[in-house]
Amino acid sequence: MSSVILLLALPVAVVAAARGVWSPCGLSMLSSITPMTEAGRGNRFNVTAAWFVIGGILGGLSLGLLAALAAAGVGALGLSDSALVGLAAALAVITASVDLGVGGIELPIFKRQVNDAWLRRYRSWAYGAGFGWQIGFGVATYIMTAGVFLTIGLAVLTARPLQAVIIGLSFGLVRGSAVFIGRSANTPAALGRVHERLDAAAPAARVAAASVQVLAAAVFAGMALHPLAGVAIVPAAAAVATVGRSGARPALRP
Repeated sequence: MSSVILLLALPVAVVAAARGVWSPCGLSMLSSITPMTEAGRGNRFNVTAAWFVIGGILGGLSLGLLAALAAAGVGALGLSDSALVGLAAALAVITASVDLGVGGIELPIFKRQVNDAWLRRYRSWAYGAGFGWQIGFGVATYIMTAGVFLTIGLAVLTARPLQAVIIGLSFGLVRGSAVFIGRSANTPAALGRVHERLDAAAPAARVAAASVQVLAAAVFAGMALHPLAGVAIVPAAAAVATVGRSGARPALRP
C-alpha cells in the first residue's frame, strides 16, 4: 500500500513544487538569476543555475530525510494499510480545502524571501546553492499551496524512509529546475516576456495545485471507505470552488 501512497505523492509533490514559482520569492529568483543579470556580475548563467539546481536537490533531500525519520516512526507503529490510506485521505481533504479557500486560511503563508544581499556578498556557487536549498526545502520561504504540507504528510505516511526521501528529492528537483524558466532572459524585454507568460499561466497553476490534491483525496477516500466516497469528493470540491469564486475579492498578483 505504501507504493500507492508514493505514486500519488509524486504528482502532488511535482505540482506543489511548480506552484512555488509564482511566489514573490520564486518570481524574484527568476528576475535575479538570469543570463542578463549573471553576465552583469561576471558570471555564467548555466553555472549559477546548475548550483541552484544542486541546492534545490539538497533542500529536497533535507526535507525528505526529515520526513524519512517520521516515516520510520510511523512504520514502527505497525498501522494497517487501511489506516494509512484513511489518514492520507483525511490529510488530502484538509489541504485541498485550504487551497479552495475553506476555513479562511489565505495563501500564501510564511511570507519569507531569501536574502538578496547574498547576490552582492558571495560568489555565484554560494548564492546559487544557498538560494536553491531554501527553495528546495519547501517550508523555508513563501508557501503558495497547502500541497506542500500534503507532500510532507504523504511522505511520512508511506512508512518507508526510502520512499519519503524519493518524494523529497522529487520536490526539490522541480523547485530547483524552475530557475531555467528564465534562461531566455538575455535582455530586459526578454525578461518582461518571461514574466508575462508566468502571469498568464498563474490561474492555471493555482487550479492545478488544488486539483491534484482533490484527486488524491478522491482516490484515497475511495480506497479507504468506498468508491462512491471518492467519486463524491470531486463534485463537492467543484461546488466549494464555485462558491469561493463567486464570493472572492479581486485576486492579487500571485
